[in-house]
Amino acid sequence: MLNIDKIKNGIVIDHIKAGLGMHVFNWLGLDKTPHNVAFVINAQSKHMGKKDIIKIDNEIEINFDILGLIDPNITVNIIENEKITGKKKLRLPLRVEDVLICKNPRCITSTEKYIPHIFHLENPETGAYRCEYCDDIKKAHDFK
Repeated sequence: MLNIDKIKNGIVIDHIKAGLGMHVFNWLGLDKTPHNVAFVINAQSKHMGKKDIIKIDNEIEINFDILGLIDPNITVNIIENEKITGKKKLRLPLRVEDVLICKNPRCITSTEKYIPHIFHLENPETGAYRCEYCDDIKKAHDFK
């Protein structure tokens, strides 16, 4: 069995769907962080079968909306003095700005580059988002 040391103060991103951990790792820019990071792929899980886990031995800024867009089943644990002091369960955000990109050539965002790409959650079950300007539909996993 793999053994990863406890972290004293930091963040544990748990319950990442197996295979999506690399998206989270890359989005957070953890390859460039000076902090210790443990990235576990395909860890055994009673509830999920397999999951990915990321442990960061320091506090970092996280946009929970984008993290929820990557995988709404993620749990973020805040660790202080080797104990969990906070837990945040993520979900799909209701609105995202400049994360999903509208590819509709007739959308105003295609010609007016200063206008933000705004999408609203259309269907939580499928992860479908609707463009605010042209009603184009994108899936949550189509983020940039």
